[in-house]
Amino acid sequence: MDNPIAISENIFWIGANDLETHLFEAIWPLPQGVSYNTYIINDEKVTVIDTLKKSYLPQFIDKIMSIIKNGKSVDYLIVNHMEPDHSGAMKVLHEIFPDMKIVGNKKTVDYIKGFYGIDEKSIKVVGDGEKLELGKHTLQFFLTPMVHWPETMMTYEVNNKILFSGDAFGGFGTLNGGIFDDEVDLNYFENEILRYYSNIVGKYSAMVQKALVKLKGLDVRIIAATHGPIFRKDPLYIVNLYDRWSRQETERGVVIVYASMYGNTQRMAESIARALAQEGVDRIRLHNISKSHVSYVITDIWRFKGIILGSCTYNTKLFPPIDLLIRTLENDHLKNRVVGIFGSYSWSGGAVKELKAFVEKCDLQFVEPAVEVKYSPTQDDYKQLEELGKNIAGAL
Repeated sequence: MDNPIAISENIFWIGANDLETHLFEAIWPLPQGVSYNTYIINDEKVTVIDTLKKSYLPQFIDKIMSIIKNGKSVDYLIVNHMEPDHSGAMKVLHEIFPDMKIVGNKKTVDYIKGFYGIDEKSIKVVGDGEKLELGKHTLQFFLTPMVHWPETMMTYEVNNKILFSGDAFGGFGTLNGGIFDDEVDLNYFENEILRYYSNIVGKYSAMVQKALVKLKGLDVRIIAATHGPIFRKDPLYIVNLYDRWSRQETERGVVIVYASMYGNTQRMAESIARALAQEGVDRIRLHNISKSHVSYVITDIWRFKGIILGSCTYNTKLFPPIDLLIRTLENDHLKNRVVGIFGSYSWSGGAVKELKAFVEKCDLQFVEPAVEVKYSPTQDDYKQLEELGKNIAGAL
């Protein structure tokens, strides 16, 4: 999409779609890419809100120049978030428009100087609730630290009631023609927004709740994040999802994640899944951790109430990808889940013991029995696995 797209009178989307980057933050898969949303307000004081990844600089500058005419310049750059996929074009934009003031909060200043070497004289510091008059438009700033960096904030355009929310309310996936919630497949985007939230923002859910409380009194009619669709038809749709996710409210269903080198632990996982289905659980997600990328596993875990973790023992320890998963979940402060565990070994146990320690450390609801099999599962083992499935179903 080469041309600016109007959001409201004299407010435009001037972002870009990235279908080239394979891994977001060099970790999270982007099979359908990601958008970098940036905005411009064409007023007496021309204002750009956030920039984008520097590799998309040419089209970004072209869109700005198509908006500002008659000798006008960019007067302000609002910085809601300093992560380089949103600030990467800052230095060049400042070189093109040397009189432009870069607007951020106190914590933003060190990032600007550290990343781009821009002198503090070019930076305008704003406080929580402070307003900036552009002419016919008024901006108001709300500090939302740790959603999901220390310096993050949101910018509210008072007249049109647009919340430029930074990374909050955003998700993976490019904007393929449509940029608004009433133009895109929200079923697809909801899952990609959850994948973004659970993997990147979820650890800071307590701070998300604080931000939602701070913004509660605002009349928000449009939410314009830095990734994903712009919500103009129903902005409360995405606010309500964030509220639920940040409270770690879950849906009825079970995620079974297993590691299996030679198929025995997989057979155990499938036995548990069958027992769950017989108990009426119809939302079952079965992940082989050696094949499913951890970002998709975490997304399902964030969505559903039940988790069942299984691992073969590898050199007296957990199978490494399962170990990575539980360390990630521990770091994300996972709660409000019911958890079952199982595992197998040949000559030395260890996996089930470590899974138990994880559940106890995270203060999750542990569901018996913990099933540990030597060599391959017997009929007695299958009975225990069936019992575990039934007990998890009953705990949902």
